[in-house]
Amino acid sequence: MYYKPLVEEFRAGVLENVHLGVLCGVNEQGELIHEVGNAQHVTFLRSAAKPFQAIPVMKQNIAGKYGLTDTEAAMFAASHRGETYHIEALESIMAKIGLTEDQLLCCPTYPLNDEPKFACMREGKPPRRLYHNCSGKHLGIIATAREMGYDTETYWQLSHPIQQDILHTLADMAELPVEQIQIGVDGCGFPIFALPLQHIAKAYLKLACPDLIQDQETREAVKRMTAYMHAGPDSIASHNFICSELLRDNNIVAKGGAKGVYCFSLIRERVAFALKVIDGSETPWPIIVASILEQIGYSNKETIERLYSVVPKEIKNDNHIIVGERKAAFTF
Repeated sequence: MYYKPLVEEFRAGVLENVHLGVLCGVNEQGELIHEVGNAQHVTFLRSAAKPFQAIPVMKQNIAGKYGLTDTEAAMFAASHRGETYHIEALESIMAKIGLTEDQLLCCPTYPLNDEPKFACMREGKPPRRLYHNCSGKHLGIIATAREMGYDTETYWQLSHPIQQDILHTLADMAELPVEQIQIGVDGCGFPIFALPLQHIAKAYLKLACPDLIQDQETREAVKRMTAYMHAGPDSIASHNFICSELLRDNNIVAKGGAKGVYCFSLIRERVAFALKVIDGSETPWPIIVASILEQIGYSNKETIERLYSVVPKEIKNDNHIIVGERKAAFTF
């Protein structure tokens, strides 16, 4: 088994839990420079694919054509948590572009964050498609399909021209033949892609270093998209969540996905990382990413401290008393 301990949790000095996984880092040539476990481990990107799924939306400059704000445009690459500011942005997008909620494939649900979810339940509000964490992505693709004269009802099917564009763009950026990308169905109904972690890291490298992208249209779309992500970090996830905290640092492009996959790249350093927590947990992400940044000598200590504020090293019980600790279990 090539899974390695990434995070260990101790209570009173006794090892209580271990999160196993794999991770890797690549340089600007796409060469493997860090590896824990097997960098060829194949995993689905899940929502870590959203920056790539938003590229067709950026190519058509949907935000510019319809007068969206930067924070609204960031919703096209978001896994939003259903806060009031998310729903207001999505409703504004629909009004400006001229779309309706019933056009979305994603099923009605409640917000992911507890506060807005419980507020909906207390007030007797029904589930909505807009509450789904992928609704911004869906609105962007529907708008793009309409803009390009494509069918807007089958926008989610793999055979749709926009989905094919997403697949081939990802393959180019990951430097992997399309035939070697495995395809499944994501929670929201979109096609989702599985490929080796090293190739995922290569694709993320190009989000931070768009000069490495050969196609000019794609290169400009990536620049536009990452600018929106940095302008609206809370749009991408929410306050006190790892993606938003990393994106407050304009040197980092980052996005996580369901079942433990996380990816980020550094603009100045021209490196990228991809990781998979095998038990599917998201809780270890901040500890892992903070340790990676510490081990490579990352200069922005405030970014690292923000990660430890999301998931502290200390484990507290229900009475807020420190009873244990979390720590990274890997070294490069």
